[in-house]
Amino acid sequence: MVDQGLTDRLTEIEQTYGEVESLLADPALLGDPTRYGELSRKYAELRPLVLSFRSLKAAVDDSGEAIELADIETDPELARELRELAAARRQEADHMAAELRAALTPTDPDDVKDAIVEIRAAAGGAEAALWAGELLRMYQRFAETEGLAWEPIDSAAAEGGGLSSVTFGVTGRGAYARLKFEAGVHRVQRVPKTESQGRVHTSTATVAVMPEAEEIDVQIDASDVKVDTFRSSGPGGQSVNTTDSAVRITHLPSGLVVTCQDEKSQLQNKEKAFRVLRARLYQEEHLARAAERAEGRRSQIGSGDRSEKIRTYNFKENRVTDHRIGLTIRRLTHVLDGHLSEFVEALTSEQATRSLVGA
Repeated sequence: MVDQGLTDRLTEIEQTYGEVESLLADPALLGDPTRYGELSRKYAELRPLVLSFRSLKAAVDDSGEAIELADIETDPELARELRELAAARRQEADHMAAELRAALTPTDPDDVKDAIVEIRAAAGGAEAALWAGELLRMYQRFAETEGLAWEPIDSAAAEGGGLSSVTFGVTGRGAYARLKFEAGVHRVQRVPKTESQGRVHTSTATVAVMPEAEEIDVQIDASDVKVDTFRSSGPGGQSVNTTDSAVRITHLPSGLVVTCQDEKSQLQNKEKAFRVLRARLYQEEHLARAAERAEGRRSQIGSGDRSEKIRTYNFKENRVTDHRIGLTIRRLTHVLDGHLSEFVEALTSEQATRSLVGA
């Protein structure tokens, strides 16, 4: 079925096309070659869209008429043929609608980039740290199902188990496009293993997703950064490395601080830390220029408060609800095993519809 947002946008385009066509037919316009050239280019730009839209409407009409005839046809064989015709024309309409939607949807140049993801335990104490660890596993599994590669960059374990924070990279064409809608507060509602009264607790973890920036995207002046090295440590501060291999980079103009200690090599940790810094700076700069993305990385993660959430994972009810689009999936374990495509596709479609309506 062709959605109303697409139909409304194409109807507007068809009206504009008609207006341009009328103006081009005015003989007086020949005296203004500049204006005539502008309108001619506009006409050429809109014509393929309008012709495709008219073909789409014809296919939808044909399908509807064939169904109506099949409903009143007394010959079973002819009724069957009419229904087959209706189905074929409907399939053609769906295909044309998909092509028109793609043609009208603005492309995000960052969609083809790799992604850097940060997860941080937020409200809920020890339970939030456990939840952050489970989200990490979910995204690892999701990367596998999408044919994307996952690599650790930095992590900080919580004393009671789980993670207080973790940063990782996801590489592969379209990694950012597949993960960008995960940015925000993820809320979990369940009975913790340590809860003796069986009460449901609510905890949260924040997720930030950034397109990975190349060196050509973001130039970092060496005089703008301070690089410190220290010994990597595990839970409780126990040394797990006898050399100063961990790296902390401070970007002085912005105040951004990035640490990396997952690699044994100081050089590798420094390289990964700069990757994260470039991604953060790129996103801050890019989002500052793009008003529709509002407040950048900080708007993605919010304060981590329980009331701020993009998605709720309710164990008792076996459901996962995305509050942005009102989609609920009652297969919680399935989702936590990395099967996020249903959410990704729905959110991608919603974004496309909004861009069409607001175009």
